[in-house]
Amino acid sequence: MTYTGSFEEKRRRLVEKLVREGYIRSERVKRAMLRVPRELFVPEELRHMAYEDTPLPIGHGQTISAPHMVAMMTEFADLEPGMRVLEIGAGSGYHAAVIAEVVAPSDLPRDRWGHVYTVERIPELAEYARRNLDRAGYADRVTVILGDGTKGYPPAAPYDRIIVTAAAPEVPKPLLEQLKPGGKIVIPIGDRYMQYLYIVEKLSDGRIKIRNVTPCLFVPLIGEYGWREYEY
Repeated sequence: MTYTGSFEEKRRRLVEKLVREGYIRSERVKRAMLRVPRELFVPEELRHMAYEDTPLPIGHGQTISAPHMVAMMTEFADLEPGMRVLEIGAGSGYHAAVIAEVVAPSDLPRDRWGHVYTVERIPELAEYARRNLDRAGYADRVTVILGDGTKGYPPAAPYDRIIVTAAAPEVPKPLLEQLKPGGKIVIPIGDRYMQYLYIVEKLSDGRIKIRNVTPCLFVPLIGEYGWREYEY
């Protein structure tokens, strides 16, 4: 078996495991996670662990989320082809690629593609994500922005969905403002000791509905509308 083939087999087995365990529930998310080569989004020295269901360090005190959490958040976001999605916390670019495979699948005509905008506050990681996404074939479907993710990204707003991959003390106000009526935010909220994943919906009349779905553990969301580094 070739090196690439080995990764493909490991990816298939991991996805099957996540389906059995109930983390993957839809064909769209299953197909997306089968298509995205996670080994291209982890440090080279950790590629042999790319398909272990665990977070992995990517430098600068940050991590790539465990595959089961990526699957869960993608499922909770209820994504559809053609959607415009804002991700907060690009990291290595992996989760953005999975999102892109749902909202802009390669077998869909380009004029029906959605797009992913992902914001990263650490310059080295923003560049790392850009390189990884380009190498994996997602540069035309994902835009990486260097900035304070707690402020969102107004130039491309409003968004159908917003996915936050770091834990906030509360839902940042700019993200609510940049969400379309009928849209959803998937976000971990809490402190370093206790966090929960929430689904936040903006109803058609502008009211906000929020529900807690599961305990979780993420790095802190640092920024003007999140944590200050000295607080965490």
